[in-house]
Amino acid sequence: MHFHKTDERGSARVNFIIVLLVLGAIGYCGYLYVPVMYREYLFKDWMQHTVDVASASGYKPDWVSDQLTKSLPEYDVPADALITPANRDNRVEVRVQYIRKIEFPGYTYQYQFDHTARSTAFLTFK
Repeated sequence: MHFHKTDERGSARVNFIIVLLVLGAIGYCGYLYVPVMYREYLFKDWMQHTVDVASASGYKPDWVSDQLTKSLPEYDVPADALITPANRDNRVEVRVQYIRKIEFPGYTYQYQFDHTARSTAFLTFK
């Protein structure tokens, strides 16, 4: 014996459409956000490499700032990024700060990048 309830017809189809819309929205947000995070990861790695080279070669902190400024377009970093090089505790250090706008449908996210890279202690030039 099989009973059909008229108020339940199509509910699986509606749930499926809702799930597809939610998954699509999450996928689209990931499509916008993941490349920004990936470029940030690569730029942090480049910052660390640059301060390590500066420390091992005996370059001044201004050299680090120049190298990072030259590479800003490659890592899609805004030209108005604040780059602050320094020598602290016998190490080369650089801090980069900027704000990137990520535009989602109906919302603009202000992504704030603030990272400080310090050279490793054993590479310090004496």
